[in-house]
Amino acid sequence: MVQDPNFPPNLDIKPLYHQGDWGDAFSHKSQTAAIEKYGIAGRVWEAAYALMLYVNPPTGPHEWLFDPPFIAADPGLPLPTVMIELGSGTGIVASVLGRLGGAVIVTDLPEVCPLLEANLRHDSESLFVRPLAWGNEEHALMIEKEFLCDKSLTDVICSDLVYFPELLAPLLRTLLHLTAIHSPRIIISYKIRSLPKETPFWTAFGLYFTFQPVLIRRDWDSDWERFGLSFEDTMFTFVALRRPESRQWSIPSSDSQLLAGVGAQGTDTPKGDDSFDCLLLMTMAT
Repeated sequence: MVQDPNFPPNLDIKPLYHQGDWGDAFSHKSQTAAIEKYGIAGRVWEAAYALMLYVNPPTGPHEWLFDPPFIAADPGLPLPTVMIELGSGTGIVASVLGRLGGAVIVTDLPEVCPLLEANLRHDSESLFVRPLAWGNEEHALMIEKEFLCDKSLTDVICSDLVYFPELLAPLLRTLLHLTAIHSPRIIISYKIRSLPKETPFWTAFGLYFTFQPVLIRRDWDSDWERFGLSFEDTMFTFVALRRPESRQWSIPSSDSQLLAGVGAQGTDTPKGDDSFDCLLLMTMAT
């Protein structure tokens, strides 16, 4: 019997507390009820809060500046038009993305979609809830046929998805599938929990994608710093793009070989990318 990833053994999680108003659907009470029914998917996770700040910076006397910005400051540049969020969980990030005007395809496991439908029922009409299990090519093809026949995918949104070792390869496989034809930005908000378990994702991810951390300065006079540096937990937000040459490589069907870098760079030898390790070293030095 396959273990439900939303109900791992000895699951014991509490709702994320936040002083601001996230709305009734994401309140402490609603999270408590959702956790009981949907497990991990029913909680708002820390990296979701970071991603929402990136997408919709707070207003006030000091303007938050991001590099790169989620929305380009140049009004002549196009806005995101078709976004896919993976592992949407409660839908709290999608509720913010829906205010930008483009279509947002909000995805998770089929059994989690009712939670998303309920939480987002009063939000923008540009939100579309669809099932997308990581590694499931049929789910991805259905979304492509429905939304991407005559439009380009501009963004893939990932919030707090890098955690369970058994899900790392399926997640990477879905990212590769979504970028096989289209060239969207991949936005990943990530909280470090267990580096030995999570690093294999980044060493494989970096073979297929270039990525950089988002920087922030909180007003025009302050210095740039990595966004997430001031958080209590170690947090990153990355912007990634598919390496064009990687579309010619043979992607192995074995999850273990995919994470080991087999097939990447056109060879069958195991390999890895050290971009994430370098970023960690730079973080330790600050």
